[in-house]
Amino acid sequence: MARTKPPAERVRRLREDIARADHDYYLLDQPTLPDAEYDLLMRQLLELEAAHPELVSADSPTQRVGGAPSREFREVRHAAPMLSLNNAFDEADVTAFDARARDGLRRAGRSVENVEYACELKFDGLAVNLRYERGELVLGATRGDGAVGEDVTANIRTIRAIPLHLAKGAPAVLEVRGEVMMFKREFERLNERQRAKEQREYANPRNAAAGALRQLDPRVTAERALRFFAYGLGELQGGAEPATHSALLDWFVSLGVPVARERAVVDSIGGCLRFYQAIGERRAALPYEIDGVVYRVNSRADQQLLGYVSRAPRFAIAHKFPAQEAITQVIGVDIQVGRTGALTPVARLAPVFVGGVTVTNATLHNEDEIRRKDIRIGDTVIVRRAGDVIPEVVAIVAGRRPADAKVFKMPVRCPVCKSHVFREEGEAVARCTGGLVCGAQRKQALLHFASRRALDVEGLGDKIVDQLVDAGLVHAPADLFKLDVDTIARLERMAVKSAANLVAALGRARNTTLERFIYALGIRHVGESTARDLARYFGRLEPILSASEDELLQVPDVGPVVAASIARFFAEAHNREGIAQLRAAGVDWVDAAPVRKPAGPLAGKTFVITGTLPTLKRDDAKAMIETAGGKVAGSVSKKTDYVVAGDDAGSKLAKARELEVSIIDEAQLQKMLEN
Repeated sequence: MARTKPPAERVRRLREDIARADHDYYLLDQPTLPDAEYDLLMRQLLELEAAHPELVSADSPTQRVGGAPSREFREVRHAAPMLSLNNAFDEADVTAFDARARDGLRRAGRSVENVEYACELKFDGLAVNLRYERGELVLGATRGDGAVGEDVTANIRTIRAIPLHLAKGAPAVLEVRGEVMMFKREFERLNERQRAKEQREYANPRNAAAGALRQLDPRVTAERALRFFAYGLGELQGGAEPATHSALLDWFVSLGVPVARERAVVDSIGGCLRFYQAIGERRAALPYEIDGVVYRVNSRADQQLLGYVSRAPRFAIAHKFPAQEAITQVIGVDIQVGRTGALTPVARLAPVFVGGVTVTNATLHNEDEIRRKDIRIGDTVIVRRAGDVIPEVVAIVAGRRPADAKVFKMPVRCPVCKSHVFREEGEAVARCTGGLVCGAQRKQALLHFASRRALDVEGLGDKIVDQLVDAGLVHAPADLFKLDVDTIARLERMAVKSAANLVAALGRARNTTLERFIYALGIRHVGESTARDLARYFGRLEPILSASEDELLQVPDVGPVVAASIARFFAEAHNREGIAQLRAAGVDWVDAAPVRKPAGPLAGKTFVITGTLPTLKRDDAKAMIETAGGKVAGSVSKKTDYVVAGDDAGSKLAKARELEVSIIDEAQLQKMLEN
C-alpha cells in the first residue's frame, strides 16, 4: 500500500506543477493544461494550505489573489533611473538617429559602417520595475517620474505572467524592466462585464491596465487578467551582464520571465525600417496594443559608449506608428442603408488625422450603441482607427459637451426610398422595409429575384447586375423584362449571343409558380419552405396581400416574427407597386391548390412543445396537434395558447411562466385531442 506523501511535499509538488503550467502559458504561449485541470490543482493547493497554514508562503501561487486593500502606495526610489525614449515619426527621423549613433561611436573610437540593432515592440501599457533578490520577487514599482515610482508589489503579485521566483542561475539582485498590459480579448471581456453591471466602460486596454495596477485593493487587480513583457535591465548584482540586448532578452526567457516573440536583430538601419513595415502590417492582428517599435543598439558596450542625453538614451529610439486614436467633434449623424436594408448611423466628424489618414466619418454601429455611449451631435469624442478597420467613435470626452448638443433619433422612414423603418424585438439593427424598390438594396434584391430557387434567370450574375444598375438600366425587378438584346450586348464583356441567351432566360422566367414568386420577392424571414407553406395555404397571391398577422399565424410553421414581417412587406405601397409592375411586364405564375386542414378540436390554438414527452415523440405530437386543427410554433410568445412540457424542459418553459402561458403535460394534451 502506497504511503501518502507529507503535506509539505504535496504542497511543493503542486506549486511546481502550477508554476510549470504558468510558464508554458505565459512564457511559451503553449498551454499544456486545460483550464479545468489547472483549477483543480489550484483548489487542491488552497485546501492543503488551509489545513496547514504553516506551509503558506509569499511565493505561493495562491497568494496571487490579493490581500487586504492598502490605504496608499509608498514611494520607491529606483536603483537605476527608468528613462524614457525619444520618438521618431518618419523615415527621416530614423535615418537621422542612425547617423547620430554611427557618429557617436566614431568619436568614441569605434569606426563602424553599419550598426547592429535589436528591434522590438513598443507596448501601449504601463512601465514597471521588478526587483528580484536571490531569485525571489521582493518589489514591484511603477515608473513614476523615472527616479521615484510607487510600490505596487501586492498588485504585481496577482499577475500570473510575472514569476514570483526565477529559475536556477538567477543573480543576487536582478531588476527586470517591462510593460504591464491587458490583451485585447481580456479588455473586451472586461467591458462586457462592465456593461452587464451597467458600469462605465474603459476607453482602451492601456487605461484598463493602468487603472488595475494602481488599485488599492489587490483583489480588483487579480480580476483583470493582466500580462507582462520584459524589455530592459535595471540593477544587476552578482551576475555577468549579457554582451548584447538580444542576449539579455534570451537570458530573461531562460529565467522564466516573459519576453515578446516579435523581435529581431538587424545589421543596418534598413533592416529596422523593414521590421517597422512588417510589424505595421500585422499590428491589427496582434493580441495586444502597440504604438510603435523600438530600435536599440544591440551591443551593450556600444550603448555605454553612446550614453544618455537628458532623460533619454542616445542608443535607442521609438519609431511611432500613426496615432490610432484622436479627438474631434461630431458635426452630424448620417444614415447608411446596407444591401440587406440595415440602417447604420454614421457620425460626420470635423476632419482629424488618425491611423495615418484623415478621417471625416466614423461608424456608430446602431441606435443602442449611441444610447449606451451617450453620443450626441456636437459632442467632442475619441475616434479610433486600427489598420483597415472602419473608424469608430470610442467614447465622448466628458466635460466638453456644448449646451446645444442634440440627441440622435433613428428615422422612421428609409432615407433612400422613404419606406417604413422597423426594428424587430431582440435585434439591435433597424431595417428598411422597402425590399424590391429600395435603391440601397437594389442589387441584392435583383440577385435574389433571379437566383436558382426563385425565378431562376440563368446568366444573370453579380457583374451583369452591377452594370445594369450602375448604368441606370434597371431600377426594379420588372425592368429586367424590358431589356432587349441590343441593350445587353452593349454591356462590358457581353456579346450578342450571350445577350440573346440572357433575354431568352428572362423570357422563360416570366412563367413560374406561386411559391417561387413569393420566395423571389425577398421578404425578410421568408425562405423556400415558408413560401411553399403560404402558397399551399392561401392558393393565390391576393389573399396573402391582404392577410392580417392573425390570419398568417394559421399557416403551418409561421410564427409571430415571420407573420409580422410578411404583413409589413405587403403593407408597403412600394412593394405592391413592384408586384403590379411585374405583372404588367408579363410575369405570371401558376396558383397553388389550397391545402386546408379541416376544423378540429384544436382549431385556432397555437402550441409549443418543449422537453421530452413520456410516450410521444415530438414530431408525432406535432402531427396530432396539426391534424386536430392546431398550430405548432417553435418559440413562445404572447400569442401562444399552450406549452406542452415534458422532462428537461428549458428556456421555453421559463418563458411560458414569464408570459403566463398555460402549461400542460402529455396527458392533458391527449385529453384535449380526445375531446
